[in-house]
Amino acid sequence: MGNAPDTQLGRLYKEHIDLILKKDIEAILDQYTDDAVLISSFEKVPKVFRGRDQLREHFKGILGIQGIKVDIAFWGEVDNRLLMIVEAIEMKVEGGNPKMRFADSWVLRDGKIEVHFAGMVQYPDGSVA
Repeated sequence: MGNAPDTQLGRLYKEHIDLILKKDIEAILDQYTDDAVLISSFEKVPKVFRGRDQLREHFKGILGIQGIKVDIAFWGEVDNRLLMIVEAIEMKVEGGNPKMRFADSWVLRDGKIEVHFAGMVQYPDGSVA
């Protein structure tokens, strides 16, 4: 699992990846505040997901993941509340092993993710955002 540090945010991130592998959408949602906002560039256009129901729809995309390899290139955190990560990710899915690069940022409130910027910067087809 990449090289996330042994900090409160590092443990939350490791748990997040583990829950993705377990496909436990409800437990992932429990990591977010009830009014959380996730802004995603996964589909090359901005998509905004607000609240638990919309986040649930977004995270249904993890159901096809059979394995994941994460290599963290950059990790920056402030006061157990702000996190910025740049990561190379290789997923195992039916039909192949897509490779992507992400720049994720989290803003936490009371230990839960309130804002998640889910920025894909290199798509599986090799194109760069």
